[in-house]
Amino acid sequence: MRPVRLSATELMAIALLAFGIFTIPALNDGIPTSTAHAQSKIEQLNTQAKSKVDELNKQAKELIDRLRNGTMPAGIAKSNGRVEATQIDVSAKYPGRLHEVTVDEGDEVTAGQVIARISSPEYEAQLRGAQSQVLQAKQALAEAEAQIAQRKADQVFTQADLERGQALVEKGYLSKQMFDQRVDKADAANAALHAAEAQREAKQFAVETAESEVTRITAILADLTLFSPRSGRVQYLIHRVGEVVGAGERIATVLDLKDVYMTIYLPAAQAGQLALGDEARMTLDPFPQYVIPATVSFVATDAQFTPKTVETAEERAKLMFRIKLQIDPLLLAL
Repeated sequence: MRPVRLSATELMAIALLAFGIFTIPALNDGIPTSTAHAQSKIEQLNTQAKSKVDELNKQAKELIDRLRNGTMPAGIAKSNGRVEATQIDVSAKYPGRLHEVTVDEGDEVTAGQVIARISSPEYEAQLRGAQSQVLQAKQALAEAEAQIAQRKADQVFTQADLERGQALVEKGYLSKQMFDQRVDKADAANAALHAAEAQREAKQFAVETAESEVTRITAILADLTLFSPRSGRVQYLIHRVGEVVGAGERIATVLDLKDVYMTIYLPAAQAGQLALGDEARMTLDPFPQYVIPATVSFVATDAQFTPKTVETAEERAKLMFRIKLQIDPLLLAL
């Protein structure tokens, strides 16, 4: 059996209670607003509307009191819980010293806003060293390119000398021994060119390796700036400027005020009748006159004992809320 929904009349009463009393403006169609009769008619309509709203507010209040304090009708379950918001921890990925903290507890932040910056002279020095390695590797690559150009020139010369020697040998103007020497020089030039090309590939690989190291350290330095992953409110600020933090250490906690929920606990007989998307209504201790609509977004598959964080209505009256009173820095400077 599914939970019983509130009727249309009850929902209207609750909606009117939530938004307060309002007046219905008179329509101008067909009513001459310039006459005293029209003004009287408008006042009469407003009076009737106010009376109707007062009656609906009274009915809604009686309904809320009956649901809060009375026995639930069949198919409706009631439980206590806490309203919570999703918490996101902003943590340091790499160790370092907090150079700047741009927010304080209670501040509103937007997604992508800078929360803090960590300074790390070690990584900055590593970046400068890696950049120097890139320059050295590129210089070595340029020298290898120049060496290839020289070897190509030697190859062209020895190949041309070899071709001329071939013609002279055929005519008997060049000895076989001298021709063999030209062949050896041509082979040596070809081998030197291949070696120079291999050296160029090695130097190119060294440049890419040095550039990848620069990219790695640059990414580390970028991660030293901490951003808020979501819009919300800073709930806790754990570390301050000047403190040294370790890798993975939490700097601040942000509450996502657009992801608010209440966790309640029901026995199996009632929980077994729930389905995702079922409607629910919440009333809060600070604002008992309002009813907040909600839906069932999760039903556990495993049972557990009721945790200690769920209190009765009497125990909730003993709860305390953390409040920070900030003194003006100008007053402290006096």
